[in-house]
Amino acid sequence: MSTNGKNIVSNFYTSDFFNETENVKKYLHPEMELFWNARTGYSHMGMNDILTMASEASKSFESVRCDITHLLEEGDHVTIRFTYFVRMIENPNEEVPVAHFIAIWEIKDSLMYRGYQMSQPAEEDQEAMISYRGVNL
Repeated sequence: MSTNGKNIVSNFYTSDFFNETENVKKYLHPEMELFWNARTGYSHMGMNDILTMASEASKSFESVRCDITHLLEEGDHVTIRFTYFVRMIENPNEEVPVAHFIAIWEIKDSLMYRGYQMSQPAEEDQEAMISYRGVNL
């Protein structure tokens, strides 16, 4: 695995770790922490919490696609902005945006160690979605 922080973070989010949970341990440090602010409230998560969330989500999602718009690296920190698109098991022929995210990750030992993430439900309004087109700096 590359030790480039941008590669580590982007590879994790695009790995479909929801359906391939072995990727959680491949990219996340065993002592990782995620501090996540969402519309539904605040969560402080560790490795087991991420594994549980991925396992639960895989029961609803046929597939998950991460569309990255921004990916920045400075020192041992990587910032990523992205939208998750999903195909639900009930309707695998339709892909829908589910949420927009921005996260800042500290990289330690070539793994994602400490993350600060914010998310909000995706808006399907065309003008709102235009703001999530890729810049990839």
